Amino acid sequence: METLRELLIEDYEQCMELWGKTEGMALSDADSKESIHRYLVRNPGMSFVATDGDRVIGTILCGHDGRRGYIYHVAVDPACRGRAIGQKLAKAGLDKLREEGIAKCHIMVIEENEIGNYFWAKSGWSRRDGILLYSSNT
Repeated sequence: METLRELLIEDYEQCMELWGKTEGMALSDADSKESIHRYLVRNPGMSFVATDGDRVIGTILCGHDGRRGYIYHVAVDPACRGRAIGQKLAKAGLDKLREEGIAKCHIMVIEENEIGNYFWAKSGWSRRDGILLYSSNT
């Protein structure tokens, strides 16, 4: 039986292992331990892990900029899928956003990520068309 709790920087190695084996998830330098630590400090109590004993089997990074919420790295171990873990993680993050007064949330899903796109569409999220994402390395 899985339990949900706050994601801590001590979970980083297990999270990276899960993210690395999650089909459709893109990792970058922004996923360094230092970067994830800054994100968790900037958005305290908003990111979660699902655990089975001491093992991390699901993750969600959740935060906001004061006006919109953002979700990253929702992942569930393939062996543990079909148990609504992803839905529980998303609900936990959205509940925290609502507590912070954030009424709208976005998640960026890679177009070719069939599993992720299916999950979010099935969960009632609306796909946005007509918005282009631009990135720059600072």
